[in-house]
Amino acid sequence: MAAERKENVVLFPFMGQGHIIPFLALALHIEREKGYSVTFINTPLNISKLRSSLPPNSSIRLLEIPFTSSDHGLPPNSENTDVLPYHLVVRLLRASTSLKPAFKKLLQDLIHQHHGHRPLCVIVDIFFGWTINVAKELGLFHAVFSGCSGFGLACYYSLWLNLPHRKVDSLEFSLPDFEEASTIHISQLPKNILEADGKDPWATYLQENLSAWVDSDGILFNTVEDFDRLGMLYFRRKLDRPVWPIGPVLLSSESRSSIGKETLVTPELCREWLNSKPTNSVLYVSFGSMNTISTSQMMQLALALEGCGKNFIWVVRPPIGFDINSEFKANEWLPEGFEDRMKGSSRGLLIPKWASQVEILSHRAVSAFLSHCGWNSTLEALSHGVPLLGWPMAAEQFFNVKLLEEEMGVCVEVARGKSCEFRHEELVGKIQLVMDDTEKGNEMRRKASEVSEMTKNAMKNENGVKGSSIRAIDNLFDAAARQMENTEGRQS
Repeated sequence: MAAERKENVVLFPFMGQGHIIPFLALALHIEREKGYSVTFINTPLNISKLRSSLPPNSSIRLLEIPFTSSDHGLPPNSENTDVLPYHLVVRLLRASTSLKPAFKKLLQDLIHQHHGHRPLCVIVDIFFGWTINVAKELGLFHAVFSGCSGFGLACYYSLWLNLPHRKVDSLEFSLPDFEEASTIHISQLPKNILEADGKDPWATYLQENLSAWVDSDGILFNTVEDFDRLGMLYFRRKLDRPVWPIGPVLLSSESRSSIGKETLVTPELCREWLNSKPTNSVLYVSFGSMNTISTSQMMQLALALEGCGKNFIWVVRPPIGFDINSEFKANEWLPEGFEDRMKGSSRGLLIPKWASQVEILSHRAVSAFLSHCGWNSTLEALSHGVPLLGWPMAAEQFFNVKLLEEEMGVCVEVARGKSCEFRHEELVGKIQLVMDDTEKGNEMRRKASEVSEMTKNAMKNENGVKGSSIRAIDNLFDAAARQMENTEGRQS
């Protein structure tokens, strides 16, 4: 009797840390839960960094797709948004379309290596709508995987396709195809959408890319149906495609740490500092791998952290206008003596560049998270029942905060964007509102705990009982298998 063939799933994320992380988490989940072989495609520098992230026993195949950034007007070795200033990110997006011939050849080679047997499905990034035609040409099941919330991405998708703010003479407006989102304020628009006229580089790329999704075989979201129903509703209605909420797929603390950047404060030192603090007494502050704030905002944030009287961990990066990967100069960018005072009182821990975020958020001492509310960070917080103080910076983060605050009740927005002005006294009040024994703070912690249970239930797979997200993953692969049978049946 012939051995049962092992299905292969191909994953291809956009070249940005916030995109690669959920794809890697999905790859490890598929390998562990389904037993399929997984082929993970990316550009050479990203693949080389990923090698150390895989567990020793993983059989995930990392496959390089050739790319030379300098051929596209990008600095040499610029293969990840982490090393690019924001204005060049769209150039990397547009450069990704040049990968189309190489992507097709990689898939053809995979089919040839498996003696004509096709991959079960190809799962690609939200920014890679151009891959759909390649998959269709080769008779492959194609799915788009979003590491964003359904609600956040629905707002983002609708804004790019409709640019509704250009059609009204008002600071507030609604989305023509997503009225459930209620009103959007002009200050909630990321800079590239606010400035878009439909002919700019961002708009021309994204309008074509997002419109292509309607020809995919389905959309996956790293989210939970129970708290993201409106987003799922939007895409099911808009695309008339299967929509599968399969989250949260999250990296373990070890895997997350291994793809982090160098840090000057070791995870061990951070753990020791946290262990010395009372339960629910620490505010964690981090704005993700791509974001930073202005010098004046940094000064006000520091004054607020000192003035609120709370313990805190702050992941610091150079402010806007400086190389985000350069050395952090506390004596220039923070109030005079701030670092020494925090170190002397042991009330604050400044961590330059990067910290072991999952380990911090899972620690009993952490009470709240001041965050840009990127969806990876948000899921990591909510899966551990940690409420948020939201400071959205870019992309769909503004609408994640809208979901978290207005629909879920687990967040308080404290600032908005990279150019907003605020006084530290206002931020002190909001930190104390969330962290103190207030009615609002207690309610947020209760709701965050409920959401944490929702995430656990969605991913439950024991004693024959499967959570909603596990069932959604099964449904995805069942649909892919049916299409493969039909394709192979027609060809035999």
